[in-house]
Amino acid sequence: MSQASTPVPHITVACLDMAGTTVADDGSVLAAFEAAMTQAGIVPGGPGYAEADEIVRTTMGQSKIEVFRRILGDEDRARQANRAFEDSYAEAVRAGLVSALPGAAETIAALRAAGVKVCLATGFAPVTRDALLDVLGWRPLIDLALSPADAGRGRPWPDLPLTALLRLGGGAVSELLVAGDTPSDIESGLRAGAGLVAGVTTGASDQDDLARAGAPYVLDSVTGLIELLGIGAVAPG
Repeated sequence: MSQASTPVPHITVACLDMAGTTVADDGSVLAAFEAAMTQAGIVPGGPGYAEADEIVRTTMGQSKIEVFRRILGDEDRARQANRAFEDSYAEAVRAGLVSALPGAAETIAALRAAGVKVCLATGFAPVTRDALLDVLGWRPLIDLALSPADAGRGRPWPDLPLTALLRLGGGAVSELLVAGDTPSDIESGLRAGAGLVAGVTTGASDQDDLARAGAPYVLDSVTGLIELLGIGAVAPG
């Protein structure tokens, strides 16, 4: 764990990313993007593939429909690709290819036991997010789940964490914690003015990527929040 030297603030709301931060998907996100690109006629080795692949990898964590709009430049094609992405990822969820990262549920339980309200935020559409929550059995474990459609804009904008703070009745933005595995998560948290922004290396980015994005804290996993906040570990109920 690398961290800033400033004291950790009092936290009332935690906005945690899903895929790569609390959820392991065994490459299902990238596979879903591949399926969507194929549906759109962009195939490995073909025209535009290298550029599209670079965009996908550098925009991990962002709203999926916005990524497809950027790649395809056409609203109808972007929506078709987004549907193909959601269908592919939903199939991976049904096939059991998506699971909780080790210690993620325990970390969420520990946060809530310490009086912190927990929101899970994602770039997935609400239908995919909800299917994932159902498979994991996490609905009773959290206070809120948000997709870009619920907040206005997805990452790297601050809308998701700020919406979480407002809906969950948090205090000042200094009492907001944002954690995720991509530079987009870090930028979103910093733009929101969150009191604590942490990157985790269990997903799309390594420690250097997250540090370059400005993450004040970089953790080996989301479980590092327990030590960082000085709270006790709790088994999920």
